[in-house]
Amino acid sequence: MRTIPAIACLLPAAAGGLLCAAMPAGAHPHVFADGHVVLDLDARHELAAVTNIWTFDPAFSAFAVTGLDTNGDGRLESAELKPLAAQSMDSLKDYHFFTWAMQGGRETEFAGPRDYSYHLVGGRLILRFTMPLKAPLALDKDLKVEVFDPEYFVAYTFPKRGAVEIDGNAASCTAVYTPPKELDDAIMAKLAAIPADQHDLPPALQDAALGLAHIFTVACP
Repeated sequence: MRTIPAIACLLPAAAGGLLCAAMPAGAHPHVFADGHVVLDLDARHELAAVTNIWTFDPAFSAFAVTGLDTNGDGRLESAELKPLAAQSMDSLKDYHFFTWAMQGGRETEFAGPRDYSYHLVGGRLILRFTMPLKAPLALDKDLKVEVFDPEYFVAYTFPKRGAVEIDGNAASCTAVYTPPKELDDAIMAKLAAIPADQHDLPPALQDAALGLAHIFTVACP
């Protein structure tokens, strides 16, 4: 079982405190993101890396970019967002980047993130980053990639179609997305009652949150 403490946010610790102060007094989750996953294959048709693309909600996006327009031209350029991307990677490393690669029930280790960047489109921040695996995984029925926040501070939504794609020469293989089960009303009510300054879920809710994983598998002939 993967157990990690709740992440305050995707920003540095100092900014995280400000974000939590600006949040409503209760209700998990506090940050919302639309996700997309790219499974990067190597020349041997093994899974070599996982690329995440997360599009954050307008409220979080507006807070995160406050003060970043250093040249005052009313636009956020790549250079102005670059420090934020680096800071987010530093914050997320303690939380496994909310991404796990499993095979045969065993967790595979990632190397450090690469190719990370933010873009602001339509008032929403889009974070893209790639997590290389330390050892590539064979594309078989036991391969599973999971994306979720076990503490449900960040809630992810993936479309039923187009949630995942394969980047590489594996035309005969298909990526499959399996959404998590919806939480029942009783669990949602308990989550809503958790104060914003309490990041760790009570033990009674931890198992329910672990069931929130968005699962991506690969089917090959």
